[in-house]
Amino acid sequence: MSPALAANVRDIRVEGSERVEPATVLTYLGLHKGDEVTQDALDQSLKSLFATGLFADVQISESSGVVIVKIVENPVLNQIAFEGNDELEDEQLLSEITARPRQVFTRTSVQNDVTRLYDIYQRNGRFSADIQPKVIKLDQNRVNLVFEISEGPLTEISSIRFVGNERFSDNELRSVITSKERRWYNILSSADRYDQDRLSYDLELLRQFYLKEGYADFRVSSSLSELSQDREKFYVTVTVDEGERYKVGDIRVNSQLRNLDPQVLMKDVTLNASDWYDAEEVKNTVEKMTHSLGDMQYAFADVVPDVARNRQQKTIDLVFNINESPRVFVERINIDGNVRTLDKVVRRQMELVEGDAFNRTLLAESEKNVRDLGYFSKVDVKTLPGSAPDKTVVDVSVEEQSTGEISLGAGFSTVDGPLADFHIRERNLLGKGQDLGFSATIAGARTEFDISITEPYFLDRDLSLGFDAFHTTRDQQDQSSFDQRRTGTGVRLGYPLSDKWRQSWRYRIESNEIANVDSDASRFIQDQEGSRLTSAISQRLSYENLDSRLYPTDGVTAWLEAEMAGLGGDAQYVSGKLGGAYYVPIAKNWVFNLLGETGIIGAYGDSDIQINERYFLGGNTFRGFEKYGVGPRDLTTNDSLGGNQFYRGTAELTFPLGLPDDLGVSGHAFSDIGSLWGLDETGTGVVDDNLLRGSAGVGVTWISPMGPVRVDLSKPYLKEDYDVEQVFRFSFGTRF
Repeated sequence: MSPALAANVRDIRVEGSERVEPATVLTYLGLHKGDEVTQDALDQSLKSLFATGLFADVQISESSGVVIVKIVENPVLNQIAFEGNDELEDEQLLSEITARPRQVFTRTSVQNDVTRLYDIYQRNGRFSADIQPKVIKLDQNRVNLVFEISEGPLTEISSIRFVGNERFSDNELRSVITSKERRWYNILSSADRYDQDRLSYDLELLRQFYLKEGYADFRVSSSLSELSQDREKFYVTVTVDEGERYKVGDIRVNSQLRNLDPQVLMKDVTLNASDWYDAEEVKNTVEKMTHSLGDMQYAFADVVPDVARNRQQKTIDLVFNINESPRVFVERINIDGNVRTLDKVVRRQMELVEGDAFNRTLLAESEKNVRDLGYFSKVDVKTLPGSAPDKTVVDVSVEEQSTGEISLGAGFSTVDGPLADFHIRERNLLGKGQDLGFSATIAGARTEFDISITEPYFLDRDLSLGFDAFHTTRDQQDQSSFDQRRTGTGVRLGYPLSDKWRQSWRYRIESNEIANVDSDASRFIQDQEGSRLTSAISQRLSYENLDSRLYPTDGVTAWLEAEMAGLGGDAQYVSGKLGGAYYVPIAKNWVFNLLGETGIIGAYGDSDIQINERYFLGGNTFRGFEKYGVGPRDLTTNDSLGGNQFYRGTAELTFPLGLPDDLGVSGHAFSDIGSLWGLDETGTGVVDDNLLRGSAGVGVTWISPMGPVRVDLSKPYLKEDYDVEQVFRFSFGTRF
């Protein structure tokens, strides 16, 4: 028991206070007049005052019942500054530390902030950074805090080595992980910077890779990262224990669901007995079974794979256990998170409605439909238990994102020359899902202005209705000695025929003008100089089953187009196009593509097909030949005249070039074939034949941060003397 120093406290005096009021000190002190004074009480008061963080020093003494508290206040931060930080902005560093102006300064808090700054520099790959805090004393017990930073160079991974790997080489394992060794071509990638979190992720990638190859006992024994003495590079060593490789033994489905034959689900098993065990295929089987059960109304069915190793025979028996679950109906669909977008815009994308039998495939399709709208940064569709065991609630949670776009663009191509474009668009006008846009393109060989508006669900049905107005000028002097101007408007109507098929119709009326015809131009062009009004209706029937519209690697797409002009106006013709493309992945990052297209146009009545209505081949549509470089030509003037019939085909192989995937560089080998022919009339010096042309070449595509860049080198191997070749083709585009 602590002895009393005096009977009680007669008075308490506070000395040394500047900013902190004595009454505030007494509040933290915990002693009051009349309290018994003990050494324990004084010690506790001392701890309480230090714990506030307000004081650099505190002394408490007692004499004849008078407690004297002497304090030295911590200074107050006036300003916080960073010096020497070129790579990281002040705002980024300030967000990492706790110190703020007008707060109390303590050395402990500063050291903690220095630790946080070291952490952020290490996360950005700079392990040699040096951070020194400097305190500048001011009057009125204030200080300025300056962090002097020497950022140092990027700390890169010099080498990644593996120990214990017998089945796969170091190079094979390096291709599995995301961390990369330092190489000169990684200037646009951060994969060669040391990142502990990324290395932890890489160890999981290694585990998944080995499990996919049948090594079910695989484990990472250790992972060691050594920093060089100059603190500029890391040496990473991963020790692995591959274990035995297993094959698949017996495969069974064990179902607890009543009236369900387990053999029905065997069709979803993607493994066969005697195959090498593949954990990824086990996962795929579970997903397929879950979807199949969902299509049978078992919304909450749980598929649990049971893996049993037979180490002697080196086999793994698989049992897929199906837990009991009732058949389920959709009770309600909840939509939340859409502040601006109307509920009906989301709801009309749902393939399920209240009262429908639950179907997991339709639910997944619904989620995809909502994502494809492009209105939301996040879409989460999940099922929740309903008011009864046989009912479920579909919860659609979304987070809206900006749907307005304003962009400027710049680029260059060997077809159109230098180009610039302006684009403004709102894809979700007034939250109703309407699309309004205006675009303008100015290039060396063409100028385009276009305004359009589309209502995707006209009359609240899956019926898109759109309106367009456009004005285009195109310089054809180098190819056919004339300029073309088009001004018009059109209306569009589209609707789905099924999940993959879509039908669209369009009516347009436009003024076509052939102007600035050179005096030395072909007679067939001079005779067509002037304006012509075209009133036409067209249709497009399309089929699409691709994994991606932008960069397809698997699937098929096809189209059938037809147009008839003559509903008023001067032009009278019928045209049609039929085409398709097929993509097939033949290995990782290897894609083979076949494309074919043919078209024909013919006049009726007293009209002829004008040059601006004919087809042309070359450039983008037939590599190895210049734009308009193939087909009928006036040899006297060397003017390209176009043709009424064409066909073309492409076979292309896309393959990796051995560079890291995150660089986005791929190679191409291709061959184009085709022909263009057919004029309404011919004359002296005009050639018009349907002889086959062919070209072959190679190319490189780079999906750069500024946009896609493609370079092609191609050479015709079937051509006519009057065709115009183009060996080198370059295109580049960007948006900012």
